[in-house]
Amino acid sequence: MLHLTKRSLPLLATALLAALGAGCEASAEKQGTRTPPPVRTREAGVPLGLPGMPPLLDPADVYAADRPGRLSPVVRDFPSRVYVPNTNSNTVSVIDPTTYKVVETIPVGVQPQHVVPSWDLKTLWVNNNRGHTLTPIDPATGIAGRPVDVHDPYNLYFTPNGRYAVVMASMDRELVFRDPHTMRTLKTTPVTCYGVNHADFSADGRYFIVSCEFSGELLKVDTESMEVIGQQKLPFGGAMPQDVKLSPDGRTFYVADMVADGMWVLDGDRFTTPNLLPTGKGCHGLYVSRDSREMYVTNRGEGSVSVFDFAQDRLTKKWRLPNGGSPDMGGVSADGRVLWLSGRYHSEVYAIDTTTGEQLARIPVGSGPHGLAVYPQPGRYSLGHTGVFR
Repeated sequence: MLHLTKRSLPLLATALLAALGAGCEASAEKQGTRTPPPVRTREAGVPLGLPGMPPLLDPADVYAADRPGRLSPVVRDFPSRVYVPNTNSNTVSVIDPTTYKVVETIPVGVQPQHVVPSWDLKTLWVNNNRGHTLTPIDPATGIAGRPVDVHDPYNLYFTPNGRYAVVMASMDRELVFRDPHTMRTLKTTPVTCYGVNHADFSADGRYFIVSCEFSGELLKVDTESMEVIGQQKLPFGGAMPQDVKLSPDGRTFYVADMVADGMWVLDGDRFTTPNLLPTGKGCHGLYVSRDSREMYVTNRGEGSVSVFDFAQDRLTKKWRLPNGGSPDMGGVSADGRVLWLSGRYHSEVYAIDTTTGEQLARIPVGSGPHGLAVYPQPGRYSLGHTGVFR
């Protein structure tokens, strides 16, 4: 007979529970099933990142690595230049930002749309959309290399872990995941929307939001599975979404819309219907300031730039270009003092003081300037487009 004391009862209960658990596990194994793995959770408020993704420097600011002058050793000795793809001229104009002069014109393929820094920061890829090639440029020398065959490369992104390049094949209606160095196709993901063009990744890198220009839709794509996991039509007749940008705190996506004349404000995690924040006619490009406090919003249809304050959650300023213009795509200088933008319909580039909004220069370039890249910029790696760094 077993004699129990009050002290021994908890020990016995623990032993019985352990035995029952072991029995259940053994039974599950016999039935060909396994005990589910532990659920992944957030630790101390830090989102678990995509496997292989460099951890955020600051969980409260995805752009913490982009502070003025914080250049990676990879790019520190590169000459500072502004690379402007001229869609109608099939060239790239190279501007010296200290003199505001075009110092070189590089012939490339047919209809270059964007100049895109590679994930490892070592190469600039020119997206020759209708030429179906990517032209590599060495930013250390400014010399263009041999074009690589890539079909319909309207835009180009890189997953946060550097594992894949993602080609936005707009007319093909595909997201094409490729080797980030050779550009060999690894997986093709068809989409049912029209005009996939711009994107940005969540703070943890596990999904990205894609705009579909011609059908007014947004996609949510799982980065690891490379599959579409969400799709929605924007609640505005004839919506035409463009650039996509994540807020510094990683909670909100902003999507520029040229027809709705404003930014859609989206909860990416829940992927619910977004709200529209009017900015100006032809809202197109979105660029975060070096201190992560503001975002510059280009209004291509009215020749202006709206300034959005993240903390105040509102527009605080609007800068109008003297004599008008068509500010489109661009980037912020390494020191954060100048916003560089292409003038899509005016064959020119604008340099704008980010403190005063004053136009510093208006530089003639080729016809149809589009996705210009300021390079180098601060950051540890590139997510693509005209330079989204983390």
